[in-house]
Amino acid sequence: FTDDPFDKPPCRGCSSYLTEPYVKCAECGPPPFLLCLQCFTRGFEYKKHQSDHTYEIMTSDFPVLDPNWTAQEEMALLEAVMDCGFGNWQDVANQMCTKSKEECEKHYMKHFINNPLFASTLLNLKQAEEAQHNETAIPFHPADDPPRPTFDSLLSRDMAGYMPARADFVEEFDNYAEWDLRDIDFVEDDSDILHALKIAVVDIYHSRLKERQRRKKIIRDHGLINLRKFQILERRYPKEVQDLYETMRRFARILGPVEHDKFIESHALEFELRREIKRLQEYRAAGITNFCSARTYDHLKKTRAEERLKRTMLSEVLQYIQDSSACQQWLSRQADIDSGLSPTVPVPSNSGRRSAPPLNLTGLPGTEKLNEKEKELCQMVRLVPGAYLEYKAALVNECNKQGGLRLAQARALIKIDVNKTRKIYDFLIREGYITKA
Repeated sequence: FTDDPFDKPPCRGCSSYLTEPYVKCAECGPPPFLLCLQCFTRGFEYKKHQSDHTYEIMTSDFPVLDPNWTAQEEMALLEAVMDCGFGNWQDVANQMCTKSKEECEKHYMKHFINNPLFASTLLNLKQAEEAQHNETAIPFHPADDPPRPTFDSLLSRDMAGYMPARADFVEEFDNYAEWDLRDIDFVEDDSDILHALKIAVVDIYHSRLKERQRRKKIIRDHGLINLRKFQILERRYPKEVQDLYETMRRFARILGPVEHDKFIESHALEFELRREIKRLQEYRAAGITNFCSARTYDHLKKTRAEERLKRTMLSEVLQYIQDSSACQQWLSRQADIDSGLSPTVPVPSNSGRRSAPPLNLTGLPGTEKLNEKEKELCQMVRLVPGAYLEYKAALVNECNKQGGLRLAQARALIKIDVNKTRKIYDFLIREGYITKA
């Protein structure tokens, strides 16, 4: 493993990223049961793992390509070349601290550039990895190259002040963790207890840095930097799966990006199967046993829905049939709606202002909760039962609080036509639901 905390597995005891050397239980697994030295010395036990199990010390202190180079040094060399750039051997040697400039250049050129066997091995590994990913579900790729908005712009605030060139945030998690170290100074006159206390403070600071890196890893792996791109990807799911995605987002840190995406895809498939099962149950309840009959059933069902809509429109026309002018205006309005235009405003007839016909309450929700007088009021005022019940409850509650209610208070409470408000107010006074102040 390298010094990059993203490349290390977590400790099963404290969930911190492991640093070499660490301990692997030889009796538990798979998956391997790994512990840091601190948890191992405490005798950490979990489920089947016991503190007296045999164990292995995991370290990279062994040669791989050259007897004079350990595996840890090989990884450090590759990381230094990636950070400093190929050819900057002096900077690479300064970062490694264990090898000279000439040794780094000679070793890298020999084993990583001019070694055909090693190059073919890397090619085979890459091809095997691509073949493995082709068989899995659609991977949820992280945002490798997020946008670079200007400072303090709307997109920059959406990205929580993320700076792509530095891979850092303007304000990091636990942003003031370094303040605990600003007054620490190691001097020779420190007592053993004071020295141990300062070391403990530094260890606490390291654990806070590990938590910061862990959160960055989750954000990077799941592509959470570019929030708008993440939301566009969510819209490919149906509404039920989007709600599930929003609920399960907090558990994404437990699974990897591919595993979490498989989890969401499996639930999307479940919703689709449930919808299909419900449709098949509808067919079975109608006595349909083959898909040819099912297609006929769907066609007839669609036709019945259209006929039902026509009957509803016909019942609305019958309300205006007694008034030829109102009927003509309704037909003109429907023609405008069908042609995509805004409906025309009804023009009053030459005989004066025409009163609107009573509202048909048939099929409207809340009608069954009204008595006969309330139904008559809703028909004459042309108020749907659901709205009337809301206005009635609001006026009754306000009357109970104030001990009485005036018409001005009622008009301020319900924002509708003042004439309708007065009719509702007078009706409630007359029926004894409210009292006048």
